Amino acid sequence: MKMQKSNIAYNLAILRQLNKFSQEDVAERIGVSRQAVAKWESGQSVPDILNCDALTRLYDVGLDDLIYYNQKLTGESIPPKGKYIFGIVRQK
Repeated sequence: MKMQKSNIAYNLAILRQLNKFSQEDVAERIGVSRQAVAKWESGQSVPDILNCDALTRLYDVGLDDLIYYNQKLTGESIPPKGKYIFGIVRQK
């Protein structure tokens, strides 16, 4: 559980920054307080399932990716929902 908690905290912070949202913007869009968003991003708490659903819609990512994707390990941002790239494309 600890790994998922740190993954979701890191993923939420990165997704917010990539989308150029403030914590207030995210809070307004999903209907929570800015403090709740701050606690999720710091790993002090985790969003409930309804807020996770709202966050996946806001950021256009899958729920599994929001919770389990390890950006530190892969070095890549969470891919958009349903958009996965496999392999390497090389130019000739």
